[in-house]
Amino acid sequence: MTIHVSPDAHPALVLNADYRPLSYYPLSLWSWQDALKAVFLDRVNIVSEYDVVVRSPSFEFKLPSVVSLKTFVKPSRHPAFTRFNVFLRDRFQCQYCGSREDLTFDHLVPRSKGGQTTWENVVTACSPCNLHKANKTVAEAGMLLHCHPFAPSVQDLHNNGRLFPPNFLHESWLDFLYWDTELDP
Repeated sequence: MTIHVSPDAHPALVLNADYRPLSYYPLSLWSWQDALKAVFLDRVNIVSEYDVVVRSPSFEFKLPSVVSLKTFVKPSRHPAFTRFNVFLRDRFQCQYCGSREDLTFDHLVPRSKGGQTTWENVVTACSPCNLHKANKTVAEAGMLLHCHPFAPSVQDLHNNGRLFPPNFLHESWLDFLYWDTELDP
């Protein structure tokens, strides 16, 4: 799965006050318009700029490519339980067959049998596997799980998010994104 980012849109990478991205997946990006608005409202510092200028009758301004918030936003300690975060935890693949197509989620213990909608009871599944399992437990359906579900940390989701970089990464962003780059000794 790839996040589509148009380089022609000149998005700005948004960093927290500690110079870490607010989010890795989706990558924390603002439109150039939102970035400029934040600059004028004195909410961000410009860290890097594009070689593109916008003009008005009264000013000329280079578009920011990286901005950092002036006030630190404390990251959530526990990620929200959302469909997207379940998919991200499971790396956007069916936990039964490994497919990346037609994804939904499945309750290991079906709700009709008392199963809860929790991190530990929900996995990403493709529609064919979900239909095959139907209203059965994994064992009753004779299926195997690739990975057992768990409540992920924010770090778990960030690590998985790094596996799905957007199609466009501006060179000014690379020092702030740690996409499997080897560090010099």
